[in-house]
Amino acid sequence: MTSITRTLTLSLGVAATAIFLVLLSIVIWLEMTRERELTFCQAAAAILDHATVVDTDRGLITRSSEGLEELKSASPDLWYLVSYDNLINEFERELRPALPFPLPYTGPIGFSVLNTLDQKSTFCLAVVRRRTSELVMMIGGAQVRLDQIAKSFVLRNFFQVFVLAIAFASTVAAGAFLSARFVARSIERVTKLALAIEPTKPQASIPLDAVPLELKPLASALNRAFHEIDAYMRAQRRFLGNAAHQLRTPLTLLRAKIEDVSEPALRAELVRDVRRLTSLVSAMLDLARLQNHAIEKRPIDLAALTRDILADFSPSALDAGIELTLEQASPGPVMVHGVEAAVRSALANLVGNALIHARGAKYIVATLDSASVSIRDNGGGISASIARDCVEPFQTGDAATQGAGLGLSIVQEIMAAHGGTLTITSIPGQGTTACLCFPEVSQAPGIAKSRNVGAM
Repeated sequence: MTSITRTLTLSLGVAATAIFLVLLSIVIWLEMTRERELTFCQAAAAILDHATVVDTDRGLITRSSEGLEELKSASPDLWYLVSYDNLINEFERELRPALPFPLPYTGPIGFSVLNTLDQKSTFCLAVVRRRTSELVMMIGGAQVRLDQIAKSFVLRNFFQVFVLAIAFASTVAAGAFLSARFVARSIERVTKLALAIEPTKPQASIPLDAVPLELKPLASALNRAFHEIDAYMRAQRRFLGNAAHQLRTPLTLLRAKIEDVSEPALRAELVRDVRRLTSLVSAMLDLARLQNHAIEKRPIDLAALTRDILADFSPSALDAGIELTLEQASPGPVMVHGVEAAVRSALANLVGNALIHARGAKYIVATLDSASVSIRDNGGGISASIARDCVEPFQTGDAATQGAGLGLSIVQEIMAAHGGTLTITSIPGQGTTACLCFPEVSQAPGIAKSRNVGAM
């Protein structure tokens, strides 16, 4: 995946290099335009100086170099004279006009464009320091190419060009770093705005006035996606709730008609099937209500609620030969914050599951502690993998028993909405424990710490 920072840095680097070269070309062109002959003189003298070797034994030697050969091929009327002390080396002497001063020349160091003695043409005079004396170069008829002029200019002003390049590169690097930081912070700010949207409120959107102009298309696309997801979720929840409502009335009528069945065995089987179907519809309706509405939490006495649930299931437990027991770590209320109807549904699901699926259980114990309640049985238990998967929708912990498999899934949804957790532990052959853990709330002062064990 391409990094925005790397791409930005490379783009600025390429753009800065191009701008620097363009500026350098403009400077060279301006200099050449302003003093064309002097610029040609400096470029030609640099080529000739590079090719000249001073040898006290062999005299002045002009080596063949690429620059010099190009200068000769581009300048058919080229002539030059090089002198060092009493040593002289000439090229195309017959083309050289009469000079306005005698040789050897002993003038100041520098570059000059002078007229010939007959005033009909000009020539370049360049004097440079070489060892202990001066190297004098006189060049006429030179036609220097633009690249040779540029190379000569850079070599003559190497220090200034180098310092300018370093300053330019430092400025570009600082700009790239600051730009990358700005882009990163802008993306981070948009990310925080997106993360601030609560999962229960996907209809919320990222405020565009807090988003940089460059990131507004991305934020708008995210807002559109959020709204489409919210609309889809609302449609699904509405369908689930409507279906559950529509099914309840036929089930009630069906239950009334079943009472007219004369055969007891068939009637009992039909009642059991309708009860399972009613449980499934109720579970779907509870799930739809939980997902459609925001949770408004209020103080709930978990101890009183647990006693009520155990009382409601006492007849069923008595028929099944199972003892329901309540154990409380301390007397008095156990206060939690939540929605009473939802917490009641969660507890009822756990107790009902224990009565139905705890094969061979002799007792079911509800244990109350600080902000938690656990339902434990001494039945056959289930494996760890089944205990882990049974909280998923349409998964049951007992393969031999038919059921909707939505109860524990709804319990988990309820606990998540309350900021709590549902944990299920089981040991095959020893029983299963399901625990509802709520966020801690401060207890009222003066509650005594004691143990109270009772049976329903």
